[in-house]
Amino acid sequence: MSIIAAAPEEDAAGADFKPLTAEQALLLRARSPSLSPWWVVAGQGGAGALVALAAWALTGRQNAGWSAGYGALAVVIPAALFARGLTSRVSSVNAGAAVFGFFLWEAVKIALTVAMLFAAPRLVTDLSWPAMLVGLVVTMKVYWVALVWRPKRRT
Repeated sequence: MSIIAAAPEEDAAGADFKPLTAEQALLLRARSPSLSPWWVVAGQGGAGALVALAAWALTGRQNAGWSAGYGALAVVIPAALFARGLTSRVSSVNAGAAVFGFFLWEAVKIALTVAMLFAAPRLVTDLSWPAMLVGLVVTMKVYWVALVWRPKRRT
């Protein structure tokens, strides 16, 4: 039986570690507010609605608007399911459950998006693929907008 000892560098780094007090943790949370995934989903829904209306207005064809709207829904519905899964009580039990939950719900989100894209020709009458892809891409880019517009750190 062999026992593996920690390297001296690890012992030195571990000795410097001090857990935060409750007051320090509250101050840290106040200075670095987090962004709710539900705000991102709401932003995606709003962007998707705007893209669908713009597609309809710019082309004058109703099917372009429905196609762009469906492309947006192929992002918003799986993202809402993902957010629901991540904010459930099971995902916050411990760090292992949180990591497993993240990967599980991300896989569900991707599978649902792919399934919705495969079902699009049957669900949308006279589907316009370019309009649907524009709705899909613009709605996905809301993640980047949310990163830029997230609550700023307070010093």
